[in-house]
Amino acid sequence: MKKFLLAIILALPFMFASCSKDDDAVDPDNGEDFDGESKSFELYSVTDPSISGTATFMENEDNSTTVEIELDGTPDGGMHPAHIHYNTAAEGGDIAVSFEPVEGSTGMSTTTFSALDDGTSITYEEAINFDGYINVHLSADDLNTLVAQGDIGENELTGESKDYMLEERAVEGISGNIMFEERVNGEALATIMLEGTPDDGEHPAHIHMGSVAEAPGDIAFTFNPVNGATGMSKTNVAQLDNGTEFSYEEVLNYDGYVNIHLSTDDLGTIVAQNDIGGNELTGESKTYELDERAVEGISGTVTFEERMSGAALATIMLEGTPNDGMHPTHIHMGAFSEGPGDIAFTFNPVNGATGMSMTQVEMLDDNTEFGFEEVLNYDGYVNVHLSADDLATVVAQGDIGINELTGESKTYELGEKDVEGINGSVVFEERKSGEALATIMLEGTPNDGMHPAHIHMGTAVEGPGDIAFTFNPVNGATGMSMTHIAMLDDETEFGYEDVLSYDGYVNVHLSADELGVIVAQGDVGQNELTGESISYDLSDIDIEGIMGTIMFEERVNGETLITIILEGSLNGSVEYPAYIHIESIADILGDIAISLNSVDGDTGMSMTNVSADGENADMLDYNTLLEYGGDIKVKLSAED
Repeated sequence: MKKFLLAIILALPFMFASCSKDDDAVDPDNGEDFDGESKSFELYSVTDPSISGTATFMENEDNSTTVEIELDGTPDGGMHPAHIHYNTAAEGGDIAVSFEPVEGSTGMSTTTFSALDDGTSITYEEAINFDGYINVHLSADDLNTLVAQGDIGENELTGESKDYMLEERAVEGISGNIMFEERVNGEALATIMLEGTPDDGEHPAHIHMGSVAEAPGDIAFTFNPVNGATGMSKTNVAQLDNGTEFSYEEVLNYDGYVNIHLSTDDLGTIVAQNDIGGNELTGESKTYELDERAVEGISGTVTFEERMSGAALATIMLEGTPNDGMHPTHIHMGAFSEGPGDIAFTFNPVNGATGMSMTQVEMLDDNTEFGFEEVLNYDGYVNVHLSADDLATVVAQGDIGINELTGESKTYELGEKDVEGINGSVVFEERKSGEALATIMLEGTPNDGMHPAHIHMGTAVEGPGDIAFTFNPVNGATGMSMTHIAMLDDETEFGYEDVLSYDGYVNVHLSADELGVIVAQGDVGQNELTGESISYDLSDIDIEGIMGTIMFEERVNGETLITIILEGSLNGSVEYPAYIHIESIADILGDIAISLNSVDGDTGMSMTNVSADGENADMLDYNTLLEYGGDIKVKLSAED
């Protein structure tokens, strides 16, 4: 009976071994597979790029662990000591477990253990979750040279990573990137890789608080120095320098930037730098033009780039700034044509030598939140000033946010009126807000003149109409006026679309003291002429030698501008009444249907807006008027 029981007991290990076979794990004693749990970790090349492999941890029945190391590229005849060390490879640590050496000819090593070298027991689950890394050394005589290395357990990389560029700064040719790789335990491996570093250099590297544009910020985290010979640094990231937890996820959201310094003796010289975490740029940006103003040749742009945090990086780039200049720059409230508006946000000054300024945009000067999206919808403009001592001189300027121009515009001609040689145009440009920028441009204005300008109600030929909107005066020296359009003078909403449909005209006056003298004038909105027109000859009847033309021009609103031009022996002191009669000239003269403005004896001209017939006041559009059955009479006097 005892012999039978003993036979059964002796057979049990074989039975268990037989039922635990697995394609993924190999019994080190007999080479057969068994079906215990297993976990593989990568071993990466270190000094010799041709040597790399894996370390496979296999669970045994007694909860011990067998580790099989397989390397490719090991030289024949070599014996390579291998160990598990405490901590991460980036941190370094003492030996925890010694493996059987890797045989160079096969690249293999197999070790079974259930305790650390100090006798502390360790299970398979504890082994595959160990806070450690594996080193494979060149030889027993050269333990300092590593042929392969890899983090294991909780230090294993998950495959999630984030890469940030490190841009060249004070030393030409040095740039690269920093990569943060997530570990299973939530910590991170930071790898800095630079090109152009000198072989004998050791470059301190840190994460600083804030953004590059806000620099210098305090040091938050210290990396292992970058080795100039390799351009590399590897650092485990688990805590900030003050002991605060700092994991992979915290890195991705941190308000910071990375500085790589020239040396420990010259921390002030930054060789590479960039924002990270919440300060990373998303790729979304908006650029606004900054146009030349008081100083010839200075102009440029301001670009707002969105950060992951929702804040923005503002970069001003100007051309033509003097090398020794420092130019204060602000966002002001309102549109520049309404200015001067109060200062809402202060940029870092523009350096005249580079023409550049970089500023973190998070809050207005009054601490109101002001990020990328707020910039795009802000009612403001940017001023770049000549100097801190001369803020009144603006060297470059441009609207931003909702005041940006959409590219839609409408131009109306302003013809010469009472002063010979003065004419031009008024351009209405649509803003993102739906409001408008009005720019009047005149030629022939005297240098010392300031010319009031308005939109009046009705058409120019019906005038004078009441003033509906007041422009900024036209400067005679430049012939220009720029005005923000948002409301009529009575505070009725009046945007770009309202301008296009308004029943009005523009007058530019000689001066504030001589508003009766019109230097330029033109219809706007619905009173604009479409370009459709037809002309008829006017023949002399009772007074020989007086003849001319009458022209009908269609307006946008369907009404008609009628212009009579006569030549001949006109009396300059007389005005000649003009009418459209019902009947044609071949019939007996019929009733007056439409009274036209009298022909001026001096100019021989008459201009009349026609929207209805005179008898019934019925609507009368351009096409209907052309079909009207009647004739035109210009008389010597009202009594004739």
